[in-house]
Amino acid sequence: MTAVLPERPAADTAIPSAPAPVSAADLLERLAAVPGDRRAVVARDRALSFDALRAEAMRIAARLTARGIGPESVVALCLPRGADLVAALIGTLTAGAAYLPVDPKLPAERRRYLVEDAGADLVVTAGPVTAAHQVTVAELTAGEPEAAAAAYAPVPVAPGTLAYVLYTSGSTGRPKGVEIGRGAAAALLAELERTGIVAGEDGTGVGGRVGWNASPSFDASVQQWVRICRGDTLVMIDEETRADPALLARFVDEQGLTDLDLTPSHADPLLDLLGAPGSPGAGPRPLTLLVGGEAISPALWRRIGERTADGTVRAVNLYGPTECTVDATAGWIDGTGTPHIGTPLPGLRARVLDGKLNPVPPGESGELYLAGPRVGRGYRNRPALTAERFTADSAADAAPGDRMYRTGDLVRALPDGRLGYLGRADGQVKLRGHRIELPEIEAALAALPPVAEAVAVLREDVHGAPGIVAYYRPAPGAGDATPEGLRARLAAALPAYMVPAALVALDRFPVTVGGKLDRAALPAPGPAPAEPGTADGPAGGLTHSEQLIAGVWAAVLNAPRIGPEDNFFKLGGHSLLAIKLVSRVRAELGVALPVKAVYAHPRLRDLAIHIDGLIAAQDR
Repeated sequence: MTAVLPERPAADTAIPSAPAPVSAADLLERLAAVPGDRRAVVARDRALSFDALRAEAMRIAARLTARGIGPESVVALCLPRGADLVAALIGTLTAGAAYLPVDPKLPAERRRYLVEDAGADLVVTAGPVTAAHQVTVAELTAGEPEAAAAAYAPVPVAPGTLAYVLYTSGSTGRPKGVEIGRGAAAALLAELERTGIVAGEDGTGVGGRVGWNASPSFDASVQQWVRICRGDTLVMIDEETRADPALLARFVDEQGLTDLDLTPSHADPLLDLLGAPGSPGAGPRPLTLLVGGEAISPALWRRIGERTADGTVRAVNLYGPTECTVDATAGWIDGTGTPHIGTPLPGLRARVLDGKLNPVPPGESGELYLAGPRVGRGYRNRPALTAERFTADSAADAAPGDRMYRTGDLVRALPDGRLGYLGRADGQVKLRGHRIELPEIEAALAALPPVAEAVAVLREDVHGAPGIVAYYRPAPGAGDATPEGLRARLAAALPAYMVPAALVALDRFPVTVGGKLDRAALPAPGPAPAEPGTADGPAGGLTHSEQLIAGVWAAVLNAPRIGPEDNFFKLGGHSLLAIKLVSRVRAELGVALPVKAVYAHPRLRDLAIHIDGLIAAQDR
């Protein structure tokens, strides 16, 4: 089926006018109409039909209602990606309430902050209950399964009723919760269908198999779970699989996925592992790739275009802030020209404005503002911040009371009317698909007693890849002000993706002539310090196997000193570099090393022993 995004406007139109907003039925109304014997959820632990999912959702809703949970209540779901998470999410919405995703992998301090700041009425957990306002998911779902498709009766709610609260990094040092209504979430799905990004009701898309790849705490997960409401099967991707491109490519084919949402950073290593149509073991083709979360490089844009041309994928570049219900603009990736973020989806209108909120001329840079019914309700319990970012719509065609969201993103209208992304206008960055406010990292680091002053920057080449570098000035008489000690303390307070790849101690920060911090003059981080006993060069004092692995490490990490006791992650390694590491091991040593082995054996000596075992097993 040929998918069509909003038509291109005339060349002299700066921003294309969005079509009329899509009229969308409530998500649960659509869910109620799906045939009951169709498969709804496939997870490692269990699978659910739509009848079973609706029955479980009703049991959960009844028990939530008995606890006083209803419209505008917030239920925190601290559950791993699996069938229980889907059932609890749908059950919460069935009760008319809103859900707050709390990824169990987050540090305990971060999880506690999210629950308390949101004022969650109840916490659903897979582990033991430790507080009065907690309950296990097993308690909510306990009961004999029954065929309840006909009895499925969600609590009716208005479109503006709260659907979910999702936290993003905060420029003030505190994460902020974005409130999104049920009508906005329903409109997102309807607009993806109307534009052909999600196949329509003609039999080609209903019954599709959609991978849930994103963390529940990441807004891309919303785009994935709403698909279940139209009758698609939601296939849960476990952590090991999603972290390893080879496993993910195999999973896509074995599970017959039709749709996969992922970031450019994860699309890059996956792309060449996907078999072309008709190749042995290949699943449904073309595979729809929903790419978003960060900018696509020109090189990746061209590579995706090549896989589009051979029928392997159909790929769309999606852009949108959490505050505007996940996706705001979309553009098909054909590999030609320069990367762009396409045109607005029907539920939003784009304004490109200068500092005085005046429209900028076509082709010039301006800040992107988004208006329309999918703009969120605001930030939870933050009226001042809401007023600052959600402002009155200044356009001539705006109705009284209409609002627009200030994205902080700089764009320009291309000659064909599509939008070109130019970067941020503030301290926010995107790294491996995660939206990060650098001031939040700075605040967390500066709050540690050994630190007098801190600043964080995103550098493009940290151990061979983009990464965050934090610079700090130790406090006088500071005790544990070593990079290793500070990194460990940050890891207990921040999500893993926000922990800096490198920390650099400075006696003083460079300043401009005007006395302000000179970020451009901050020094590049040097190689990570070696562990005691490390030898110069990858060969000194190492066994033959360790020499081979050290050579790969040195290339991946750009580290001149590698020793047998060195730890891959302490040297600056992270998930993407682990992927590069296993790829090079496969290419140079002929060993199919899974990414999880790097996490299980981060020390060079241990990884070399593990690889020796794999080689020995191959030779038997």
